Amino acid sequence: MPGSDAGGEPYRFLRTTETETAPAPDIDTSKPHAARIYDYWLGGKHNYAADREVAEQFLKTLPKTLLGARVNRRFLIDSVRWLAQEAGIRQFIDIGSGLPTQQNVHEVAQEITEDARVVYVDNDPLVLVHADALLTADDRTIVINADLRDPQRILDDPAVRNLIDFSQPVALLMVAVLHFIHDDKVAYDSVKTLCDALPSGSYVAIAHMLTEEGREDIDTAVKLYSKASTPIVARTREQIARFFDRLTPIGPGMVHVADWSLGDADFHRRGRPGDAVMPIDDPSLLADIALMCGIARIDR
Repeated sequence: MPGSDAGGEPYRFLRTTETETAPAPDIDTSKPHAARIYDYWLGGKHNYAADREVAEQFLKTLPKTLLGARVNRRFLIDSVRWLAQEAGIRQFIDIGSGLPTQQNVHEVAQEITEDARVVYVDNDPLVLVHADALLTADDRTIVINADLRDPQRILDDPAVRNLIDFSQPVALLMVAVLHFIHDDKVAYDSVKTLCDALPSGSYVAIAHMLTEEGREDIDTAVKLYSKASTPIVARTREQIARFFDRLTPIGPGMVHVADWSLGDADFHRRGRPGDAVMPIDDPSLLADIALMCGIARIDR
């Protein structure tokens, strides 16, 4: 799979494979899908020719796409690790979880505390098939079929209510999912509904694709994603920051990924022993990544 850092070193992926997995029943592999495109960038095997074609077009338009995918995953992993280890969170709801890969949320959280409970939420049938297979022996982790645009459906799901204690703090993870909701009102209302349902002391982690004036490459990338089953919308810094309205920022709050940290300037760059996601050795490489991210706390 192509791609290299600015210094010429080849990317190391989460996982590599020589062959693709057979499609699950009723899965349309002829149209590119956002989750499978992302899986390809991470070196996964749950992708098909249509996904790879669009993924490669992205690489020609945005050469740092692979780096962006990797740092997005780095943000998710380090956020979960911090939330479990430093904030003492034992409950996680990961919305738009995507295809299972190495260092999934439940694996990172349960490595720190065995009693961590995780709900994965996705509306992609392929994700559900693979997640069900992954979680057969784990009674502290479930996957449900639901959509972020219908937050009450997530909150009212019996399986979610059975696993998550809404009287205790919860970590709500929406990493690289909100930019798939084109309607601004629906996006903001969905986040508000979910946050309003969580108790004080809960946390929200968000990563979102960023657009800025003069970034024609981002406009081209958005057009490329329109070929996929789930088109994407990039928002401005101000629009993305609004998702943290009424919340208490942790560290720098919602910022460009190059400026994000959790009190340790290298926390999300150097990685940890055994991490499958390569650390980012040169922070300057992040300057052009079209991504904002952050963590905030719900205080009432």
